[in-house]
Amino acid sequence: MLELETSNQESIITVYDISWEKFEAIASLLEETKIRLTYLDGTLDIMSPSPAHEESKGTVGLLLETYLRHIGRRFYTTGGYTLGSREDGARGEPDESYNLDFVKPIPDIAIEVVITSGGVNKLEKYRRWGVPEVWFYQRQQVFIYHLQGNKYEQVDKSEFLPELNIDLLVRCLNMPDQYDATIAFSQALQD
Repeated sequence: MLELETSNQESIITVYDISWEKFEAIASLLEETKIRLTYLDGTLDIMSPSPAHEESKGTVGLLLETYLRHIGRRFYTTGGYTLGSREDGARGEPDESYNLDFVKPIPDIAIEVVITSGGVNKLEKYRRWGVPEVWFYQRQQVFIYHLQGNKYEQVDKSEFLPELNIDLLVRCLNMPDQYDATIAFSQALQD
């Protein structure tokens, strides 16, 4: 088993010109670790998530689930399961993902928390997988991209959740305490 030193800092290493076979070998070596791999056309990002990354992705998920329960929308958390294949030339995991209304093989919404960036074009991997909507939480802002035809367009609101107040979501995401953020968001939804 590979042992890796843990750190409070997130780090990404990007390696180029990696064949699919080498990628699979690396993935096999690291499968029992918390290291996350993202592969696209020979570019490999190797990420060690920080506590801040994990807390942020948890907060995004808690707030989204609070909103979905509030509006009575059926949802299924699909978490960060692995998407992609050799045929796609891409493989990786969203930080969080959701199916709305019923379970599907590809999530309706994928969420990425970006603290440090690597070399893989994340929107391209999601395009290849056909994920309809991708949310990025980066630099204390939420950026939403919706798949229009064969490319992503940045949009001001979710196509799936058009009534969701993104400004409120961002205000709560940027609160220092996850519990307080969830309570404040829930109370604001009641007003």
